[in-house]
Amino acid sequence: MGKIDLDVLDDSPASVRGTLRPRLGGRAVELQRLGRHGWRSISHTLTRASGRFVLRYTPRHLLSERVRVVFVGDPRDLSTHRNVGRLRSYRLAGASWYGGGGSLACGGELTGATMGVANKTLPCGTLVTLRYGGRSVRVPVVDRGPYVAGRDFDLTEATKRALGFEGVGEVWSTR
Repeated sequence: MGKIDLDVLDDSPASVRGTLRPRLGGRAVELQRLGRHGWRSISHTLTRASGRFVLRYTPRHLLSERVRVVFVGDPRDLSTHRNVGRLRSYRLAGASWYGGGGSLACGGELTGATMGVANKTLPCGTLVTLRYGGRSVRVPVVDRGPYVAGRDFDLTEATKRALGFEGVGEVWSTR
């Protein structure tokens, strides 16, 4: 099992599959996430006779945390763990894009190279991670808007290009 990123929509399950080697059946494995107070188990299962396992977890809120798989250990075998990357939970957000020039509400000037988003309520400078079409960017709130019903973000032209986003649609977003 190599490092993976677990990117899912809020209320959708994330899965980690693997094999405990040597192929040990009936052994306890856990999926743990690193929060403010250390590692915490969020899912557990037993390995099949082949040593294979599937751990599932459904986030109920937006998050971005490191996760690992832990073999709990038993009287014959020591416990061990393997980091598997980050678990990120996203929500769908309406988006459009804008370009041109001019001043930004959060300071600075808008250029074709400005990476960022406009949002009506998030504080200026708040970092937002957006996914679209398999691409991902982490950008700051640099402006205010959009002022169209059903849209959460206006992407700058540079952010739009980085995501391969066209026109108006939905992106995945998290903080």
